[in-house]
Amino acid sequence: MRATRLDATDWLILRELQADGRITNIELARKVGISAPPCLRRVRALEEAGIIEGFTAILNDKALGFDVAAFAMIKLHSQSEADLSAFEGWVAGSPVVRDCYMLSGEVDFLLRCVAPDLTTFQDFIIQELTAAPNVESVKTSLVIRASKHAAGVPTELVSADEQ
Repeated sequence: MRATRLDATDWLILRELQADGRITNIELARKVGISAPPCLRRVRALEEAGIIEGFTAILNDKALGFDVAAFAMIKLHSQSEADLSAFEGWVAGSPVVRDCYMLSGEVDFLLRCVAPDLTTFQDFIIQELTAAPNVESVKTSLVIRASKHAAGVPTELVSADEQ
């Protein structure tokens, strides 16, 4: 359940911004069917409510020379809150790790990693990740091909009666 009640216009704004974060307020207002001043107020309110967390550019890793993408599955020795938080803090300092998810099940964390080459990724795994405090095991899988990347949330799943 959402703490903030969103109406149909808010959902349209979110869909448009998620599709194109560089859209001008005037164009956004036109697409959602309202004038520019209330559109800007709504966007600011969505930001203040924490629904819009920020805006970013999506970079092409391969075009920038980051040829290796991989997932690392991490099992820790201890799952105490202090140890989980300590690992998350350690991960936050690693530029190779782009996403970190705590999981239920056989592994404790799933990391999405990006590196310029296999040697850099291997050095990260061997010299840093396996040596990190509380790490029991690390299993990795290299990404062969990414067939879908959808940032954000599936706003199209919200039905009209939920808006």
